[in-house]
Amino acid sequence: MPPGVETMARAPFQVVVLPFRLTDSGGVEFAVLRRADDGQWQGVAGGGENDETIIEAARREAFEEAAVPSEVSFYKLTMRDFVPASCFEAAKEWPPDTYLVPQYFFACDATGRKLAVSREHTEIAWMAYQEAHDRLRYDSNRTGLWELAERLRMKDLGCRTAPDELRQTGDLADAK
Repeated sequence: MPPGVETMARAPFQVVVLPFRLTDSGGVEFAVLRRADDGQWQGVAGGGENDETIIEAARREAFEEAAVPSEVSFYKLTMRDFVPASCFEAAKEWPPDTYLVPQYFFACDATGRKLAVSREHTEIAWMAYQEAHDRLRYDSNRTGLWELAERLRMKDLGCRTAPDELRQTGDLADAK
């Protein structure tokens, strides 16, 4: 490793961000991304790096994968699931008893924003709920999308998250 080059340590947690926008007609559209490697549709997804908080990882991933600006409002969702650690190459660097990696879900309000596709994806598409739900590959993404759609319908997004609100070792249920 050349001097001054820092390596990124992959933290044992995953985030999924579901961008949405309000339309002029009063509806809602959701952004879904098509993966470059396998063509599957998903939300913004990725893992924490080094000592990032969960929300810092969500914001960074949203920026890296879809050019979501830092000033956009993020909302934590209740949805949470786990991914087998064996799905991640970095698992060999984690403690040997790391069998499951928690996956945290967020929404971000991208109304009036232009998103841009990254190298990890070939396309970003804005869709109504049912079309987005039908295209999403992963059950966890569909469940997170359902929660977001219900929260928007009920006008109950909860509180915006502060950048330092969620530590990677903290539990979402304990975050205020």
